[in-house]
Amino acid sequence: MQISLTINGKSHSNDIEPRMSLVHYLREVMDLTGTHVGCDTSGCGACTITLDGNAVKSCTLLAVQADGCEIMTIEGMANGEQMHPIQEAFKENHGLQCGFCTPGMVMTAVDILKSNPNPTEEEIRHGLEGNFCRCTGYHNIVKSIQQAAEQLNS
Repeated sequence: MQISLTINGKSHSNDIEPRMSLVHYLREVMDLTGTHVGCDTSGCGACTITLDGNAVKSCTLLAVQADGCEIMTIEGMANGEQMHPIQEAFKENHGLQCGFCTPGMVMTAVDILKSNPNPTEEEIRHGLEGNFCRCTGYHNIVKSIQQAAEQLNS
């Protein structure tokens, strides 16, 4: 089946199997391996991307469902060599350890800050529900999102 979509600002058209998941399309067809496959059930959030500006878990969507949509993956966050303020805040606040959950956390943070540019710690923690990190205990992830919010608001 032929699909056409915009990924990280660039138009793409591909002929794919109708049953291919969006996460596998991104990783295997588009070679965008920053979007991770964790649980394949939308429970962990490692596969989070934005689809038409909203955070979604790409493991439980079919690629054909994204036909005509605009997608942003972790690879589309930076502006050349300049990291996005959210990425920079994760780096500065050690909001990652092993890094497996980080792309999904960053993409979820984009969604949190889009709908609430100045969230409280409680609102950030609530917004991160459905994204699991087994390494950090979330403290530095929350701190990273708070710093990114401050930077984006200044």
